[in-house]
Amino acid sequence: MTMAPLTSTDELARRAEELDASDPLAGWRDEPYGVGPRFAEPLFTIDRGAVPPFGIRGYGVHLNGYVRRGGQLSMWIGRRSPLKRIAPNKFDQLVAGGQPAGISPRENLIKEAAEEAAIPRHVVEQAVPVGAITYCTEHKDGLRNDVLFVYDLELTPDFKPHNTDGELVGFELLPIAEVMELVRTTDAFKFNCSLVVIDFLIRHGLIAPEHPEYLDLVAGLRSGLEVLHGLLDGLGGQVSVTLAQILSQRLRQHDRLRFALDVAPKLVAIA
Repeated sequence: MTMAPLTSTDELARRAEELDASDPLAGWRDEPYGVGPRFAEPLFTIDRGAVPPFGIRGYGVHLNGYVRRGGQLSMWIGRRSPLKRIAPNKFDQLVAGGQPAGISPRENLIKEAAEEAAIPRHVVEQAVPVGAITYCTEHKDGLRNDVLFVYDLELTPDFKPHNTDGELVGFELLPIAEVMELVRTTDAFKFNCSLVVIDFLIRHGLIAPEHPEYLDLVAGLRSGLEVLHGLLDGLGGQVSVTLAQILSQRLRQHDRLRFALDVAPKLVAIA
């Protein structure tokens, strides 16, 4: 059955909820995420829990909290709650969270920093935006097609984080060499948090061009974004109707992973 294009966020939300009722989406959160050709150009919103099943690009903020003592770097690492649905008990950044619609990355970082590590606003406002990491990987919930906005924050040696929302159960201040070894030899970190650590190590000269996989690591941290933008640029004004039609059909067909894998070819064909 061919369906009319979605005409509003409310209509999209209603159809996604219908799908959830008949075939529940794991991790439904009642938290709106923007969907559009670029982060700054959302066309509509969908619940965060529906983002991986449909391969929709998701966004998040991650904060590296580090300390300099005696010329040596150490990094604050959080331990995820054993009750977390994704990556329970794994290591995480000092602060990290998804990027909902209607709030800037900076304000979201400030909110998450207060909730996850009790970092005062005047302290986290000193965080420096240092870039974005992109990746696309299959996950048990669907396709993780994400952009992480990354920030660095140098903290004083007397700073002590504590969690207020139950998502982290503890923190450790580890020498950077130990953090590097954990990433290199174990899976102790949540998968995308390892990427953020590797990015930090590269930017601070701890992984140098002499490393045999240096260029692969650098390129791998910024994969896929330009291709998606190029496809959407080619659609111009058609993108709203086209994306809505495709998403509507996929919601109704319950064809989650296939939507993620063939949405780009369909966009090209229509363009």
